[in-house]
Amino acid sequence: MQFRLPRKRRSRDAPAEPPPVTTGPPVADDQAGHSLRAPSKLHAFNRYEIKYLVPVDDLADLRDEFATRMDADAHGGTAGYGVWSVYYDTTDLRFYWEKIEGLRFRRKLRLRHYGDRSRITDDTTVFVEIKQRVNRVTQKRRVALPYRLARELCDQRVMVEHDPGQRAFLEEVLELICGLDLRPVAMTGYHRDAFLGRDADVGLRVTVDYRIRGRDRDFHLGADTENRLIVPPKLAILEVKANERIPYWLTDLTARNNLQVVRVSKYCQSVEAYGRAPRSIFHVTDEPSLALTKAAH
Repeated sequence: MQFRLPRKRRSRDAPAEPPPVTTGPPVADDQAGHSLRAPSKLHAFNRYEIKYLVPVDDLADLRDEFATRMDADAHGGTAGYGVWSVYYDTTDLRFYWEKIEGLRFRRKLRLRHYGDRSRITDDTTVFVEIKQRVNRVTQKRRVALPYRLARELCDQRVMVEHDPGQRAFLEEVLELICGLDLRPVAMTGYHRDAFLGRDADVGLRVTVDYRIRGRDRDFHLGADTENRLIVPPKLAILEVKANERIPYWLTDLTARNNLQVVRVSKYCQSVEAYGRAPRSIFHVTDEPSLALTKAAH
């Protein structure tokens, strides 16, 4: 039986309106999938995101369909790549509860690395990222820093060396960390296959994440420590990311495969998997058939 979480009153210090989005150098839509992982001063963009739960056994056919209409992300090619993230939150899990309650404005702070975590050093490029949701639109802002500086910023809470265009964003990160007393709470990792839209579908991005794991300690991105599966291994999360619209061929594809839109957060999955909070009605159950049935409703 799933535990339904009670509504929690929003704290008085929660912002009534979202802060303005800090903008950086423009990123062409057809390069968005690549440039988001390329080092630069600041990346900022808005988009719509829709998630689906997919049986792993169905992925081969879906990948074939994507490959005929989209380009594979050049950073992963046909093999894909790893994604590792450390999430920051308050002692009472404010960001977690904002997600569970579905607040129209919510946000989270994380450090993210793309690639092989076993090769991470102090000089490895990682991303400090604020991801926020305003109504149905996702806004993401991020800067690339050497891992050493990213830890100094987020864990030691000091301003670090930066390019002039990064300062406003880094000050916002520090204000968020110090003002809310944020600290590492959960880590997630998974393998990702990514596809980029072409021609009329420029700006479209589809990702497939599987082998989704997490942990609640040892938050160094390169730590050789145990991770627990936080989504059943027979399930993957397919995410459609679009600037303005989703093409008809893709909506037809999801309908033919009986894919249902779900509310699922890898961060929340990790928090709940380790007992930091009771499992919400949105938690992906350990029984794949039940999870897909719940998604359909």
